[in-house]
Amino acid sequence: MVTKKLNFLDSSWYHYLALSTITFAVVTGLFRFTILDRHDPIHCNTLVTKGSWLDVPHRNWQPEGCMLHSYQPKDISHCLASRRVVFIGDSVARKLYFEFVHLVDHKLPNAPPDDEQKHSDHSFISVSQTKLDFVWDPFLNSSTTVALTSSSKQHSADPRTSERPALLAFGSGLWYLRYADASGGLPAWEANIETIIKAISEVYDKLADQVIFLPVEEVVPSKLTQERLDTMHSSDIDAMNADLYQRIKPSPFFDTIPAVPLSLPLVFNKMLDDSQTEDGLHFVDSVVRAQANILLNLRCNNEWPKTFPMDKTCCRSYPWPSPMHLVVIAGIALFTFLALCRSYLESPKQGWVTNKEYLPMVVFGAAIWMIYVADRTGLWLKEHKSFNPWTFAFLSLTSLGIGLATIHRADKDLGFLNRDQTDEWKGWMQVAILIYHYLGASKISGIYNPIRVLVAAYLFMTGYGHTTFYMKKADFGFLRIAQVMVRLNLLTLALAYTMNTDYLSYYFAPLVSMWFLIIYATMAIGSRLNDNTPFLVAKILLSMGLFAAFMQEAWLLEAFFQVLERIFFIHWSAREWTFRVTLDQYVVYFGMLAALAVIKIREHHLTDHPRWPMFVKAWTAGSTLVLFWFMGFELMQESKFTYNGWHPYISFLPIGAFVVLRNASPLLRSCSSRAFAFIGKCSLETFVIQYHLWLAGDTKGILLLVPGTRWRPVNFMVSTFVFIYVSHQVAWATGKMTAWICDTDESLPLSARRGGPGSGQNDASGASSTLETVPLVTGNEDHSNAAEDGHRPEPDTPIRVPPWIHRLSEGTTQRRAPALRIWHSESWKHRMLGVEGKIGVAVVCMWLANALWTDP
Repeated sequence: MVTKKLNFLDSSWYHYLALSTITFAVVTGLFRFTILDRHDPIHCNTLVTKGSWLDVPHRNWQPEGCMLHSYQPKDISHCLASRRVVFIGDSVARKLYFEFVHLVDHKLPNAPPDDEQKHSDHSFISVSQTKLDFVWDPFLNSSTTVALTSSSKQHSADPRTSERPALLAFGSGLWYLRYADASGGLPAWEANIETIIKAISEVYDKLADQVIFLPVEEVVPSKLTQERLDTMHSSDIDAMNADLYQRIKPSPFFDTIPAVPLSLPLVFNKMLDDSQTEDGLHFVDSVVRAQANILLNLRCNNEWPKTFPMDKTCCRSYPWPSPMHLVVIAGIALFTFLALCRSYLESPKQGWVTNKEYLPMVVFGAAIWMIYVADRTGLWLKEHKSFNPWTFAFLSLTSLGIGLATIHRADKDLGFLNRDQTDEWKGWMQVAILIYHYLGASKISGIYNPIRVLVAAYLFMTGYGHTTFYMKKADFGFLRIAQVMVRLNLLTLALAYTMNTDYLSYYFAPLVSMWFLIIYATMAIGSRLNDNTPFLVAKILLSMGLFAAFMQEAWLLEAFFQVLERIFFIHWSAREWTFRVTLDQYVVYFGMLAALAVIKIREHHLTDHPRWPMFVKAWTAGSTLVLFWFMGFELMQESKFTYNGWHPYISFLPIGAFVVLRNASPLLRSCSSRAFAFIGKCSLETFVIQYHLWLAGDTKGILLLVPGTRWRPVNFMVSTFVFIYVSHQVAWATGKMTAWICDTDESLPLSARRGGPGSGQNDASGASSTLETVPLVTGNEDHSNAAEDGHRPEPDTPIRVPPWIHRLSEGTTQRRAPALRIWHSESWKHRMLGVEGKIGVAVVCMWLANALWTDP
């Protein structure tokens, strides 16, 4: 008996709840975007006024509702190359200046060379030829300051005042309090600030691209020296910042656009913590560096090319689609609308989407549009990931508890690596990977290393599943290739064009597709001799050796990618792809050999041997030791980079050990978790859709359907529910659309229909329970009958089907899928393209799109 879906997931209320949640999220997002944030649509003001620390060490600053970019020297050329930056002010401004300088160029100092130069001007030139000047003027009344804010500065002979800066920052206040007798104190500061701001507003020529007034820094009284404590009062500092706020902040009731972009980063004081200062006045480098990074985000984010990854959402607008991109987006919208209209026209009394023939297209198109809106518009906010070990442990244990609570036991032994078990396996691994991605745990070596094994386990299933199919069905026809490739790539390709991303960035679908083609070639060449075990083993090992040699020579892959670029206008990174492939280049072959071993064990009835139980116990004990060894080994690695060097050669050990332990007894083989199996049935979709709908910024952040950093736990529950629902519906819709494209029924994969007697039956012991499905993908067919026949003897000779190249002229005789008949009018049926024609048209369309595509 095969695990059925969770009962509540079949209920109508589940769909109504999900659709209501999505509708509510859209409405609240529109209200926030059009009403609450109408004066700050790209979050420039939010960047400098609202935020909080996500971690205790004060390293991960989170502006309210947007994503910062951590600037590195190589990033500065986008906006500050050969430009000038000027800081004017006191010791607080000076420390910020030096951290800014060090961010721009790590070779430059992050502090004055010595104490004697503290109260003096400084000037540096970065590797990108950015001129970085600091003017020591704690009272903002020097001749340089006056010249910089003068309307006649363009006529000055002094290059320090004649060249318009890209960024100009003023910082003052504390010295007016510290030396009140000499400076005139608070009244003198107010008068000077009024003069400077008035001068800035009257400058005809732009004073600078970005003008910053630094807030007066709050102090920690308990750590001040007595002299400072007597003069620097928190009440005076609050009054000074309030005065700055009133002078600089525009009215919230009018769209006042100042002549000069003038910003007051009051958030700088929110970033301060008593534990982060020794003298109560100057704070540690990490905090001040975060402040400098905010200034770079304010000035530079919108200067970046508007291409993916869209991981800088603070003070950065989303790009308007290019013409070809707009055609793709409009085409998907039209596709969805036509399906919806056709559904209504055929059954107007039953509603818009009750006609299930058109529902898959509506679901698929609506999901693509929702994903686009989520990660390519400002409808919903995005924020950074934040790793917390307690959160990671809580989510992991909660998921484990749900999985254990939904364990279901079948009435009989379902066999080795049965369908329920592999769905469960894919499901719990996907849950672990999702938690890992959501919390940004990739920096933690002890978590990264096991996750790498989980990815390898998916590839193991790829090798195991496809090899099992080809050994038992021997169907090397084009239809099988089309089915698998379309099912794996339909969603990924749709998102690659809709989101204007790189196909390889959704690395798992391309990776599994590549390995499927390699497995196909390995099994198809000399397929008539696949019954010869030594020959097949030698063929698998030869394939492994040839592929390893190919990947060893970097120029071969680079040359291949250059050919793709010249002919198909595809721009892929050979270096990145080499990293992805070589990490797991042997585990697929281990899966192929494992499939061969399982089949031969069944053929020779080794499980009936008297010593088989002893053999199982020995393997169980050995597998237990292997798992314990691996856990210790991976935790002892110096870093994840060190582990990566070992991973290709040892990943098969924990995978094989798990498979042995999971199938060690009939009880274990007959039990599976419904919750994990449910996720496993849409694991491909969850892996791909998470990039934009659960995560955000092309996986770099998280999506906030519920705005507000403090509401993150609520957002996690809401967004997870929506994400799983959409993934499940898209998995169903993609299966239906694959059936239409390939002119088949929905089950994936098809058995050979031309094979004669028995071709439509399950051929092996446990045939239905053996992994004969596209890894990460589960068809929508009912396997109950197959499960009942799970112990029929396997035929001596697999069904042989002629290679597809010899059958192209025969056409297809498969029954057309009953679904998706939107184009199946009588006049169209006679002109309907076969699967080869449909895929050919799709390839030509993608080629044209690539040729005409331009970046924003």
